[in-house]
Amino acid sequence: MMEQKEKKLREEDLKQIEENKKKREEIQRKQIQEALNQQTYPHFKAYAEQQHPNNAQAQEELIKQLQEQHFEQYMNQVYQQQLLHQQQQAEQLRALKKAQKKQEQQTEEEFKKLYVNETESNKNHESVNMTMVSEKSDQANGNRDNSDVANNASLISKKEENEEDDNEEDEEEEEELPPISAASMLTRKDIKEFKESVRRDNDAIIKVGSGETVTVRVPTHEDGRLIFWEFATDYYDLGFGLYFEWTISPSNNVTVHVSDSSDDEEGEEEEGKQDPEKGDKSNENKPPCDEIIPIFRRDCHEEVYAGSHLYPGKGVYLLKFDNSYSLWRSKTLYYRVYYSK
Repeated sequence: MMEQKEKKLREEDLKQIEENKKKREEIQRKQIQEALNQQTYPHFKAYAEQQHPNNAQAQEELIKQLQEQHFEQYMNQVYQQQLLHQQQQAEQLRALKKAQKKQEQQTEEEFKKLYVNETESNKNHESVNMTMVSEKSDQANGNRDNSDVANNASLISKKEENEEDDNEEDEEEEEELPPISAASMLTRKDIKEFKESVRRDNDAIIKVGSGETVTVRVPTHEDGRLIFWEFATDYYDLGFGLYFEWTISPSNNVTVHVSDSSDDEEGEEEEGKQDPEKGDKSNENKPPCDEIIPIFRRDCHEEVYAGSHLYPGKGVYLLKFDNSYSLWRSKTLYYRVYYSK
């Protein structure tokens, strides 16, 4: 009877601990969601006002939907980062154990060599003088070797100092640029309605040929604070990425540039032909460019892909629509870009 009571008490304690853990996790999730909602509310509100003007109820429903999607995406990223961190820790632990084992083996081998050397020295007392002579010659050679090593070490240290100075100059140049915040991304199911609304503006429909990459250059607006984008395609997926070029555009006009995948290959061949002693001067005149969203294939033929980003400063956003992986299929792109205060 006593054992059953103790077992029951342990089970109740474990159950209580588990319930408390779930409550703490739920409180943490609510706190994170409230913080994210406060952070994204201005972005989503501006977007909802653009989608449903003069309809407060529809705006609130869209904002709530966008915030829930953003929260789920954020939590998925957190879980993936935790899993990756655990895997990295496990790999580091395995590497540390392997290094310790190797060190122990080396130490054991050194002890064995010392023991063998001591045994041989006890058996060969008559060769002491020869040993002393050889030690002197070795010492003389060692002095010459040490001087060479010292000269080489001084050259290496000077080279490292020069490299550190260059790195510090590069870091100072890079630190002049302000930091860039992460972009907010989401998907919507109203792809049919979106395409119909975009068809009213022929300039917002682009045919991306097979093997091509279309870059939409959108300068920051002096009256704006945020950039918004939406896009979808017919039938097939398309690659998308977002970049920010630190250059001042002479106008606020949005321009479209089309490049073929062969253009990139020719550029790589030209870079390969450059003289390494003269250095690479191809990027000297190019303005710095930061990656905000890497290019990945998006299932934009099934959903509308939308997003927003806070201006990091004055410059030009590069919306890249990549179809270079497709050898035969062209893609019809429907897109919309605008700014908000």
